[in-house]
Amino acid sequence: MSVLESALNVKDEAFITNRADMLEMLGTLESLHEEAAQGGGEEAMARLRSRNKMPIRERVARALDPDTPFLEISSVAAWRSPFAVGSGFVLGIGVISGVECVVLGHDPSVRAGAFNGFNSKKLMRGLEISRENRLPYVQFVESAGADLRGQGGGGDPEAAIQRETGHFAESGRLFYEITELSKMRIPTISLVFGASTAGGAYQPGMSDYNIFIRKQSKVFLGGPPLVKMATGEDADEESLGGADMHCSVSGLGDYLAEDEMDGIRILREVMAHLNWRKLGPGPSLPADEPLHDPEGLLGLVAKDLKAPFDIREVVARIVDGSRFEEFKPLYGPTLVCGWASVHGFPIGILGNNGALFSESSEKASQFIQLCNQIDVPLLFLHNITGYIVGTDFEQNGITKNGSKMINAVSNSTVPHITVIVGASYGAGNYGMSGRAFGTRFTFIWPTAKIAVMGPKQMAGVMSIVGRRAAERRGLEFDEEADAARAEVAEHWAEERSKGLFATSRVSDDGMIDPRDTRTVIAIALSACHNDKVQGTKEFGTWRM
Repeated sequence: MSVLESALNVKDEAFITNRADMLEMLGTLESLHEEAAQGGGEEAMARLRSRNKMPIRERVARALDPDTPFLEISSVAAWRSPFAVGSGFVLGIGVISGVECVVLGHDPSVRAGAFNGFNSKKLMRGLEISRENRLPYVQFVESAGADLRGQGGGGDPEAAIQRETGHFAESGRLFYEITELSKMRIPTISLVFGASTAGGAYQPGMSDYNIFIRKQSKVFLGGPPLVKMATGEDADEESLGGADMHCSVSGLGDYLAEDEMDGIRILREVMAHLNWRKLGPGPSLPADEPLHDPEGLLGLVAKDLKAPFDIREVVARIVDGSRFEEFKPLYGPTLVCGWASVHGFPIGILGNNGALFSESSEKASQFIQLCNQIDVPLLFLHNITGYIVGTDFEQNGITKNGSKMINAVSNSTVPHITVIVGASYGAGNYGMSGRAFGTRFTFIWPTAKIAVMGPKQMAGVMSIVGRRAAERRGLEFDEEADAARAEVAEHWAEERSKGLFATSRVSDDGMIDPRDTRTVIAIALSACHNDKVQGTKEFGTWRM
């Protein structure tokens, strides 16, 4: 297999500028990670420790095998919203007693671990990852149920929508999802760290294995205040839903731990006895490091995305030994396709080097079919403004051939992993297996932008439509008002297209440091291989 060469000049002025911009964006991301780690704040954390309770991230860290990675999902969910950064839940993929699993943890320092619109989406994403990749599902439960306190007030329409509709529907769906995992023979384990009320009670209620902590775990559909209001009964927490009661009387609890560390010890024992076996093939190729330094990824992409770059420079820094067998290199050159491996896992790669033309779309369709025939997962590297438009291109079949590519992506059954390194606009996002296409994992770089179209193009289209509407009605077009509207539209389109906004709305699995791309892809591939990796030869009707 050929080894990719690199033409990247780390002393070039553009590289130095791009690198500085990237490090600034990574500094912002690191600050948000630190904010998320602080949970409900210093006072709330101190209150936890005064009760001999560990913060959620410490609980997770002590449960994981030493020196193993934890791939956190949607780490900055709820940024620029009325809710805490991170949304009050921790979600990720880790290894417990040698078993790869999904771990979800309520942060009791953030509104008592209550559900809201953002963390409900995060929870549902965790269940989806578990189901699609056949990963055991571990819950660290401590939840007050749905957040009834109406955070954000009536003046924030987004908060109101999240409060009134989002988390109710999604937190209710979790009951179905957890039981479905059990039906699929995917183990579900709950370690209950504190009071778990209403929806929080159903998390252990629906789980295969439940671990309770003496004098700490409390599980009930309605706590003492609700019982009093509903029935008039004066109930104490321990008799109503304490750990001893559930382990000796109701039978909801399977294991009774003396404290949090004992609960984690029992969890590790349960994971060890699952006799869990991955069904997919393990790494089969040499897993040597890339020949080119991943540090080069910091200065590759310009912040404004206007300057082009060769996607092969990314490939050369993430694949084993920088080896890459390119497919049809002379045909449809705006899409780079080929075979490589990441940490020994074979993979097919599609990366953008410009807009998608008819030829590049046809090449993608054929390549996706070939990868399905040999059961090889696909990695999509996005830097795409979309499919090419114009009279000549339409006559040359861009809609027809672009549809072939989307057909191939839609019907492909091998795992898809997507990394958005630059732009990901319009139908280009769909053709490159965006989140809407059942992609197993989607990650973004700080430089990523995701939208229906570029902000300038969007504002310009709105202006043209308005001008034509005025002409049809015989009205004078107000140029000054149009310019002001266009400026506002472009500003908001720009802000909402930024990767940080998108990732905070849980529209992907997280923003990553470009230097970590190889490791993140490897963890995702390993997770995918818990199940069989099986392609298909069945595709929809091709419009020839």
